[in-house]
Amino acid sequence: MMFLINPNKFNKAADFLIKPILVLSIILFSLGLLFSFYLSPEDYQQGSTVRIMYVHVPAAWISLASFTAIASLSIINFIFKIKNLTLVAKSIAPIGLLFTCIAIVTGSIWGQPTWGTFWAWDARITSMVILAIFYLLFILTHKYLLEESKANNVSSLIAIVGLINIPIVKYSVEWWATLHQPASIKISGTSSIHSSMLMPLLLMFFVLILYCALIFLMKYKTEIIRIKKKNLKRI
Repeated sequence: MMFLINPNKFNKAADFLIKPILVLSIILFSLGLLFSFYLSPEDYQQGSTVRIMYVHVPAAWISLASFTAIASLSIINFIFKIKNLTLVAKSIAPIGLLFTCIAIVTGSIWGQPTWGTFWAWDARITSMVILAIFYLLFILTHKYLLEESKANNVSSLIAIVGLINIPIVKYSVEWWATLHQPASIKISGTSSIHSSMLMPLLLMFFVLILYCALIFLMKYKTEIIRIKKKNLKRI
């Protein structure tokens, strides 16, 4: 955590990590595609359509985890006033928005052959759209509020309020009658997904996490460079 707060240490860590992560992600992405789209079995009801799961589910996980991280950083920043945590949150936000949109689009594509429609305003889909709106508000706040301290405070409030939506997304299939099936993978309890599908799913999740790490390192490094240039112009 300390290397995120110290820009100089972060730049050294980023320069060291970017290339290995890029190479590893390319290798694992190739394996993930092989297992997900060729070696994993078809579903007995959905057939090959189920393969959309290998992108949709990890994207949804990442979108929820990213916003939770942003909200957590915002709370810590409110308490301890650590300026660089705002840069970390700003760097995570575009990644979270991207994967939220991927989850919504792939879910829509998956929904058509499964439910007979591309779109239905059920609880899960609606709460995911609301999550995307919170991401957009967070990003646009930093883009259009020129006063940095005000932008940080407003964006932090948006993130903290948006945190309420995370459990709604997670438990919407249990709290309301929705088109979505209940979670197949459970941390506590027995998962209903077969290992032949679980393994490629987790592999794709790990690959996308590596991709997120790569984008985050580059984005955060860009934010540090932007701040340094801004400070130099003031001198």
